[in-house]
Amino acid sequence: MANIKSAKKRILVNRTKAEHNKSIRSAVKTSIKKVEAAVAKNDKEAAVNALGAATATISKAASKGVYHKNNAARKVSRLAKAVNGLK
Repeated sequence: MANIKSAKKRILVNRTKAEHNKSIRSAVKTSIKKVEAAVAKNDKEAAVNALGAATATISKAASKGVYHKNNAARKVSRLAKAVNGLK
């Protein structure tokens, strides 16, 4: 454990930020799973709706710095490709 007051504060702040980022990552993973489940069921309408929600969640995470913008773009692209592949 740190002895300096500023170092102790850094530890607390970093722990708080890590928990916040973890919850955002979890929400992104959940939204991705919803899209993939709809694609697996061949339900185009549900997949399109889930894609919209997932895209918003991923974009928000990228804007907050949880994901790099290219990582977020890759995730959105893969989901869109899967949804567009449905008939």
